[in-house]
Amino acid sequence: MKVNAADRIIVALDHPHDLENPDRAIEVKDAIDIVQKLEGLVSFFKVGWPLFLAKGGEAIVGELVKRGKRVFLDLKYGDIPETVKRLMQRVAAGGAEFVTLNASTRAVRAAVEARDAICGSKLKILRVTLLTSLDESDLKMMGYAISAKDYVLRIARTGLKAGCDGIICSAGEAGEVRKEVGTDFLIVTPGIRPAGMDTDDHKRSATPKEAVMAGADYLVVGRPITRSADLRAAASQIIEEMQAAFDALG
Repeated sequence: MKVNAADRIIVALDHPHDLENPDRAIEVKDAIDIVQKLEGLVSFFKVGWPLFLAKGGEAIVGELVKRGKRVFLDLKYGDIPETVKRLMQRVAAGGAEFVTLNASTRAVRAAVEARDAICGSKLKILRVTLLTSLDESDLKMMGYAISAKDYVLRIARTGLKAGCDGIICSAGEAGEVRKEVGTDFLIVTPGIRPAGMDTDDHKRSATPKEAVMAGADYLVVGRPITRSADLRAAASQIIEEMQAAFDALG
């Protein structure tokens, strides 16, 4: 079945579309403005802590779902298994489609069990691996004498065994992960930057084409779109590049 790239781009609602003051904190009205400007082009949006903690932000998931949008709740939950279990019960009932965990394998199992107990839940549980703002020098400082790929593969393997639906990882690891876990395990890749664009705080970034060709299922794109003068043009260009890559993969 042919992949529709427009269904596979997730726009991150972390920054307002404010070219005069792009670093100010995002507000709910900013997020709705971005969603409206991308109407008919993008339907999947990421809600992170900056938006979720804004005034009224706790209701943003419900608002987006009411508008017919898909929601990726990227709060990287991490706590003891019982607390994560209760969090997943709330998230699954709220209508989000993706959620991230940065938690132990036991907590991941508890989250999966809680999700599975809710009849009809479409929530996909994604485990965070290594943030794209980190690299092997950071791993070394954290006490890991292994490569980024080995670290990500370790998290992917245990996440798969625990029953989660996929992982968050950079394009640099996506190919090895795909070989390891097969086609049914979701790979969601952030740190996407069109060729020639500043990588900002991402140490392990990739172009849309590189990420798709490496095996990513979904791409998360924030500032290249939300800090663009023309959101629709920026999003369209990325979607076109993704589509060409998906088509090349067949």
